[in-house]
Amino acid sequence: MSASAAVRARAARIVAEVVEHGRSLDAVLSAESTSNKQERGLLRSLSYDSIRWYIRLDALLARLLSRPNQTLEPEIRALAIVGLCQLIYTDIPAHAAVAETVAATRVLKQPRASGLVNAILRRCQREQAQLLPKIDRDLAVRSAHPRWLVEKLRKDWGDRANDILDANNQRPPFWIRVNRARVTAANYREQLQATQIGVLASAFDDTALLLDRAMDVSDLPGFAEGLVSVQDAAAQLAGHLLDPQAGERILDACAAPGGKTGHLLELAPELAALTAVDVSPERLTRVSQNLQRLGVTAQVLAADAAEPAKWWDGKPFNRILLDVPCSATGVIRRHPDIKLLRRSDDIAALAARQSQLLRALWPLLLPGGRLLYASCSALQVETTAVIADFLRDEPSARDVTGERLQALPPIGEGTRVGAHGLRIAAGSAGMDGFYYALLEKPRGPSAVLPASTNMNSSRNLG
Repeated sequence: MSASAAVRARAARIVAEVVEHGRSLDAVLSAESTSNKQERGLLRSLSYDSIRWYIRLDALLARLLSRPNQTLEPEIRALAIVGLCQLIYTDIPAHAAVAETVAATRVLKQPRASGLVNAILRRCQREQAQLLPKIDRDLAVRSAHPRWLVEKLRKDWGDRANDILDANNQRPPFWIRVNRARVTAANYREQLQATQIGVLASAFDDTALLLDRAMDVSDLPGFAEGLVSVQDAAAQLAGHLLDPQAGERILDACAAPGGKTGHLLELAPELAALTAVDVSPERLTRVSQNLQRLGVTAQVLAADAAEPAKWWDGKPFNRILLDVPCSATGVIRRHPDIKLLRRSDDIAALAARQSQLLRALWPLLLPGGRLLYASCSALQVETTAVIADFLRDEPSARDVTGERLQALPPIGEGTRVGAHGLRIAAGSAGMDGFYYALLEKPRGPSAVLPASTNMNSSRNLG
């Protein structure tokens, strides 16, 4: 059995795990191991593209089956999707795509399905030019997005929605963050040039660099030594908006996997303290690993940020980064399985959780301090609506997002600074979809911390 057929069988199993069992694509892929770099790249590419275009490919598959509503065994359906993906979305020669995908039925121990898979793929070769325009009359199918999400994006973004749908289906750009505490941007550019890695664009004084291709982190000069991290430019904006200063106490709530935590420490190495809190002990392992690689330290706590009485030492913070758990509908191009795993019913519960976190952490902020609300959701119910509701209840709080942005370089078209925060559409200036609202707490007697939040330091779990 060829290695190529085995890769396609593995891709089919991965797709089936996501579709049938609701597992994270990243989690399933991380469990796969192969020493062959080429096979690893093909497996990742087929898995991601098959999930990215699953809704459209599944609609096409329904037209290609000989019987309406024909039931296929999950792994065979997934294999058919992987085969169709190769014919429509890759430059793999059609004869190789068909032959190796059919051969994969034997790897899956379902050789009787070889005839069916062959017939589906051969028919696709003959009829796709006629069938695709028919299924593409439906925007949800054409864009390979669930209908509920298409409707919400059109409601929230208007004419911009189609651009967002298109951006969500692009392979993500490869942004890196130069650790200016370890190396200058100019010096790191020289290191990239020496290894024939091209830079397409830059931001934030060249500390954010868009590379000409994606690669294993092991191929990035100085990655293991902490000279650089992989992070989208939109996510890097968090550190620049919060603007940490030497001597301050910073809270990074919902900190995992630690990209923004490390960036804050790079921007202000002489912080008095940084506390990184996350509800998941497992994900906090990633935070600790990232900090160790960068050569920086922070207090890392496994706790629910919404329950500060269980972990806070009673000392208020100068600045708080609240990167809320959300639908992640702004980063679909990096995580295409969101289109299959997220449900419309999830959104209200997420918005309620976001509001709970914001209201729980606001009392921990010093008068005159700033809290940055960050979300990689594209939906207003998780972003502007949460902030608008909060500001109605805290009328003395001030949205200073626009004021802070004036001190930074322009971040490109497709961004909207409104009455409440900054909205970044996916694809804008090559960035992920993101939302930020920088809130400032008033100074004066009215802003004194309530006694109920001034907990004894013995309750700190760190």
